[in-house]
Amino acid sequence: METLVWIVHVIIAIALIALVLLQHGKGADMGAAFGSGSSGSLFGASGSANFLSRSTAVLASLFFLTSLGLAYFGLQQHKPAASVLQRVEVPVPAKAPSVSPAQIPGKDAGSKAGDIPQ
Repeated sequence: METLVWIVHVIIAIALIALVLLQHGKGADMGAAFGSGSSGSLFGASGSANFLSRSTAVLASLFFLTSLGLAYFGLQQHKPAASVLQRVEVPVPAKAPSVSPAQIPGKDAGSKAGDIPQ
């Protein structure tokens, strides 16, 4: 399904580029607007949109929808882990046996804090 959306997206992009390049720009009539008075307004005659401009609007809408579809497919496939460290297995060390102060060599059971061992 994603491959089909990619193919349609590329075809729409190429068609959209071609339609934009085929259209007649409104700036081309500027000389006629100031000099000969052949157009009704400053930026050309205002009227209903022709076939090229309507088809450009339709293709732009389809391009937008396919872009959203591709973004949706991208989110569904690539859900990253929260952290790189979650993917690394760290061995847990065994618990060390507890040692009482009497078992430590050179340590008297009756010594006080701050005493310097001899």
